[in-house]
This record gives sequence, structure tokens and C-alpha cells, in this order.
Amino acid sequence: MNTTGITLTAPPIPRQDEILTAEALDFLRELHDFAEPRRQELLQRRREARSRIAQGEDPRFLPHTAHIRNDDGWKVAPPAPGLEDRRVEITGPVDRKMTVNALNSGANVWLADLEDSLTPTWPNVINGQLNLHDALRRRIDFTTEEGKEYRLGETLPTVVVRPRGWHLPEQHILIEGEPLSGGIADFGLHFFHNARTLIDQGRGPYFYLPKLENHLEARLWNDVFVRAQQLLGIPRGTIRATVLIETITAAFEMDEILYELREHSSGLNAGRWDYIFSIIKNFRLRGPRFVLPDRTMVTMTAPFMRAYTEQLVRTCHRRGAHAIGGMSAFIPSRRDEAVNAVALEKVHTDKVREAGDGFDGSWVAHPDLVPVARAVFDVVLGELPHQLDRQRTDVVPDDRALIDLTGTQGLITEAGIRTNLEVGVRYLEAWLRGNGAVTLKNLMEDAATAEISRSQIWQWVHAQAVTDTGEIVTLEWVSQLLEEEFERLPRFDDDRFDDARRLFEKVALGDDFPEFLTLPAYTRHLCARQAPAPALQR
Repeated sequence: MNTTGITLTAPPIPRQDEILTAEALDFLRELHDFAEPRRQELLQRRREARSRIAQGEDPRFLPHTAHIRNDDGWKVAPPAPGLEDRRVEITGPVDRKMTVNALNSGANVWLADLEDSLTPTWPNVINGQLNLHDALRRRIDFTTEEGKEYRLGETLPTVVVRPRGWHLPEQHILIEGEPLSGGIADFGLHFFHNARTLIDQGRGPYFYLPKLENHLEARLWNDVFVRAQQLLGIPRGTIRATVLIETITAAFEMDEILYELREHSSGLNAGRWDYIFSIIKNFRLRGPRFVLPDRTMVTMTAPFMRAYTEQLVRTCHRRGAHAIGGMSAFIPSRRDEAVNAVALEKVHTDKVREAGDGFDGSWVAHPDLVPVARAVFDVVLGELPHQLDRQRTDVVPDDRALIDLTGTQGLITEAGIRTNLEVGVRYLEAWLRGNGAVTLKNLMEDAATAEISRSQIWQWVHAQAVTDTGEIVTLEWVSQLLEEEFERLPRFDDDRFDDARRLFEKVALGDDFPEFLTLPAYTRHLCARQAPAPALQR
């Protein structure tokens, strides 16, 4: 192996040499050469699939994989050490403070997020890897300038890392002049440095895989896992991955995705926010029956969301895989107990529904929600680690129900438009400053919820949707509302609101619809502009 042709384009940051060792870069180069041609083919396949949907072709269960769906004889691998009981999982970015808080939260699993809640600046990417490295070796304790101490407790949750999706590049690592896949960078560096440590601790290298759109993308991840284990001499099947079903096309291929990853699979997750965004994105030009109401009115009780979650549980348990429920994004207030009481009751109701449907666990975004979710699942599970014996044979697979939005209750309101505008601009402003997880009005907003906000605005304008008061949602009116909301924003020194507004206008009010808002934002604003360092020659 050699690292000839690898170029690092960002200015170095402290301790990055601990992560970007010659051996680690060799490893990344091997994975890049192995995966990149197929990754590009799969990204082109995504574009073609979206084009067919836009032109009126509805996705359906795949005829040529019916034999996989109909075969009762295959199962995924049994639960791996540390993943037997997943009743409460906490998610969050991998900055130092959040890492300690998540590991001390009392959750069964910490989803260490290198994706939607992390802005991929070079310092964030490298410091995220350093924080994972230090946390797994119990070297992450620290004291703030104000004197507040952050120390790890005795018992820690199982760590599951979420790398970036196949579509995102890491433009600060170039191989023969082309950017490395962000997912390969995140997966590869964590696996290279920490896999053996995790195994020695009685656990293993575990991952959440985001944004998959079909089973062929799962197959590529599986092949990358096999190759990575071969390169480091780690037994095949040691890696385990949970796939987020957060795109509408993946919902039609849940069996096939589990099948492709079966020796490395640990289940599926109902990624509700990105799933809603994916539906809007794919069907945004398909007319009124695909226009959703205000995002706050699109709940998990909507018929198309019920079809999605119930079919997910049935599919998982039939194959011996865990089904993990969606995110509760509420962030408790330190000052308003009335707000907390209402919100916590909603969280409780949400978790009761998930546990009753057969989910084996669920996500929360804040440590204070861990006991709320745990209490619900403790009632249903008792001493059992999961509900895999609940086969949900009462659920009939129905591909048409997955895209039948007609039963969704709710309206489009001016308040909903204003909320989308405010959330979109305020989130992007924070994102441009390096913060990918933002608390707004007691909700944790990340890239997924910002995507819903901007895509709803785009769809409503282009569909000339009508509000509850009979107002047509026009570009001119929304632009006026954006100006009003912009004037209300809390400006401060060195804020990025002007950049955020221009970016939001591009992705929400332009003629074109960028596939992901983070792609133009990343290329234009986050990639280091300094002259590239010389290519590494070893």
C-alpha cells in the first residue's frame, strides 16, 4: 500500500497527526480505490430514479427481488455484544462536551453523529475522530474555563458511529485530485483507530448507515466492511450496522437492504424527519396529492407514516433484526415547566406508540428524555432485551400505502410558512459557524429538519399551494415573509445571517432544487480556501 497522490487541502489543526497517520491514510486510499467507481455509479442511479418518479413513475416493491422477500429461510446475524438491549438510544454530535454528556446519560446506546448534527468543517471532522478515540480510552475528561468539570462515569453505553452518507464528499482529502467520500473518511478513520480497542472492551465497531436509497447501496457498504476487516485482519462479521430507513425509495427495499447486510446487520431505524424530506423531494412536482401540510402537523399517526413504521417492524422482526424508533427532538427548558409538561407528555405518548407497535428501542436528543423513554420501554419489555418475538403478522406489506398521502390531516398556514423560514435561516447561520445541532424553540434542529423546512417552501411555491385562509403561496409573498422574519433575527458580531439568507433563497426559492442543501453550502462556505498542501509521498 502507498499514499502517493493523497493531498490534504486544509490547514493542519492540533493533534491531527494522531488521526491522519501514514497507515490510516494508506487504509483510506485502499477503501477509496475499492469503493469509488461503484459509489459514483450509485449516485448516478439515484438521479435516474428521482427523474423517473418526477415524471410520474411510482416506486413499487421490486419484482426481481421477490424471491428474497418471500424466502422465510434467511435471518440477519444475531445481536452483537452491547447491542442486545437497545431500548434507549441518545443521539448527538461528537464535540467534547456532548460526548461526555451522552456517555453519562444512562442510555443503552450513544449514536455518535458525524452526519446530520455535525457541520463538516475540517476541525469538526478531525476533532470528532479525536473525541471518539479519547472517549473509548477514557481520556476525554476536561474542565471548562469557567471551572465546570466533565468526567466519564463508570458504566458507558455502547457507541454506534454514524458516518456521512454516500452523497457527501470530504473535499479536504483528495486522492489523485478527487475528493474522498465523506462516509469512507468517517467510517475508515474510526474503524482503523478504534476497532481493536472496541473488540478488546467486549463490544465492537458498530455503525449507523444514513441516506441509503436502495439495496445496492447497502451492498456497497457490506463490501466495504468485508474489505476493511480483511485489511486489518479482523474476523468477517465483526462490524455491525443499523440502516436508517429515511428515504422513500429505501422503504420499498427493507428486506433487500437487510439481506445485503445480513452478516453485518443489526437492524433498521425509522428516520422520520429525513423520510418526510425524501417524500417531498421526490414527489415535489407531482401535484396536489403529494403536498403536505405544515411540518408540525405531519405526525407519526398519519396513515402513510403508520404504513412505513409498521412495515419496518414487521420486516425487522421477521429477519431477527432490531427495529429502532424515531427521534424525540424536544429539548427541555430550564425556565418554563409548563412547556416541559406539555412536551414531555407528547414524548411519552410517542414512545408508548412505538413500544406498542413492537419497536425494540427509540431515540432521544437530550439526556433528560432518557428516563422518559426508558420508563415506557421498561413497561413493555420488562427483563427482556427486545421484542423480536413480536412478528407483527397482522401487518400486510403494502407498497401503495407507503405513498398514499391523502389521509394526512392538517393545513398550510402562514405561521407554518414563517416557521420554515425562520428555522431554515437560523439553522443555516449556525451551520455556517460550525454548529450542526441547534436548539430552536425547545426543539433540536439538524440538517434533516432544515431540509423539511426549505423543501416545503419550495414545493408550496411551485405548486401554488393554498393556505387555510385562502392565500396562494407565491414567490412574491414568501419573499415578503422572509424579509419580515429576517428583520426579527437576533443579530450579533460575526454572525452569518447574510450568508445564510442568500443560501436559503438559493435552495428554497430558486428555480432549481438542490438535492441536499448542505452540498452547495459545503462547497461554497466550508471548504478550506488555502493553497493545498503538497501531495503526500511515502
